[in-house]
Amino acid sequence: MFRVIESTRDRSPVPVPVTTEPARARRLLAPSTAFAGSGAVFAALYVAAGAPTPLLVVFEQQWRFPAWVLTVAFASYALGLLAALLVAGSLSDHIGRRPVLIGSLAVELGAMLMFVFASDIGWVIAARTIQGIATGAATSAFSASVVEHAPQHRKKLGTIITSVAPAGGLGLGALLTGAAVQFSNHASVIVFTALAVIMAVGTGVVAFSAETVSPRPGAVRSLTPHVSVPGAARREFVASIPVHMAAWMLAGLFMGLVPTIIRDLLGLHSGLLNGATAFVQPAAAAVAGLSLGRLAPRRTIFVGGAGVLLGTAVNMTGVATATLPLLWLGGLIGGVGFGASFSGALRTITPLAQPHQRAGLFAAVYLVAYLSFGVPAIIAGLLIAPLGLLHTVLGYGVVVIAAAALGLLAQYRMHTRR
Repeated sequence: MFRVIESTRDRSPVPVPVTTEPARARRLLAPSTAFAGSGAVFAALYVAAGAPTPLLVVFEQQWRFPAWVLTVAFASYALGLLAALLVAGSLSDHIGRRPVLIGSLAVELGAMLMFVFASDIGWVIAARTIQGIATGAATSAFSASVVEHAPQHRKKLGTIITSVAPAGGLGLGALLTGAAVQFSNHASVIVFTALAVIMAVGTGVVAFSAETVSPRPGAVRSLTPHVSVPGAARREFVASIPVHMAAWMLAGLFMGLVPTIIRDLLGLHSGLLNGATAFVQPAAAAVAGLSLGRLAPRRTIFVGGAGVLLGTAVNMTGVATATLPLLWLGGLIGGVGFGASFSGALRTITPLAQPHQRAGLFAAVYLVAYLSFGVPAIIAGLLIAPLGLLHTVLGYGVVVIAAAALGLLAQYRMHTRR
């Protein structure tokens, strides 16, 4: 079941941070520490998501599976994440942020250990799927938790962190793993053992942070697959859909297909180069999301949409001419566009949701984002054999450019309407 819930008539009392007797007996982190810790653990979740990118082509060479299986291994994460968002995206609005986050991080820890001991691509796909489920269950809860832990004068910073942590984490994970592949013969064990330790520490940070919402009835009913968009945010949410599609499809190109492009179209074989190239786009997105926070949200979206459109055009030129610097330049421009558009869209809709509606709204946003991140990558992988890698990538770029143009038009109509 897939439904969008109209929430303007919801008269439920607004949840407030609650301290139970067990919580009082336990020594909790200071609010500022909980805010910083929550943001760091949220980013670490996406570092783990970006880490497998340079390793997938290494696995392909080691285990000799077809190229289309590589895109399935990449996108299985996104599909697991989508399933979790649909089922558990609003759960933390009912039972609290902390139980959902502790459970999600425990599952993430298990996925990291599966990567450590993976012996074939089947294990990798299973680990990626479980990782996606854990990330999907945690993402909307973390997005709400970071904003709620933010001091009153830092609420805007909390929203910006929730928008840049996924992109920054994905890029950093790819870069670090690429370096490990370049300089070690045991990159997979090193990377995922370290991430398992980080997830264990992150679980402790969440466990000793204060709960930020009161329990509400309806937890079981919230597990029915759905997304919840408050009525006040619905118009802005719909207008942001093509913006998210373009930005996250471009991210999917860099995180899913760039290592294959570098190897097969450019003829280069380097784990560090794969990781560094995959790093450029999401790193630029994180920097842009932070540095453009002073701009009005709508203007930030306009800048972002234009950046995604231009960056994709430069990327396609680099692919068509087999020019690596153009691929980097396009990633840089497109990354700025990603960070600006995603940050601006979140800053536009977040104030339109009440605290007890935030997790459901963030789940809806990330549902659109990860459908755009994963599904086109799978389709592209299946088209590589009949069309060839070059034509598939160029066609992919045309779709991204069309979505970016549609997003700019939708935002212009919202601007003139207001």
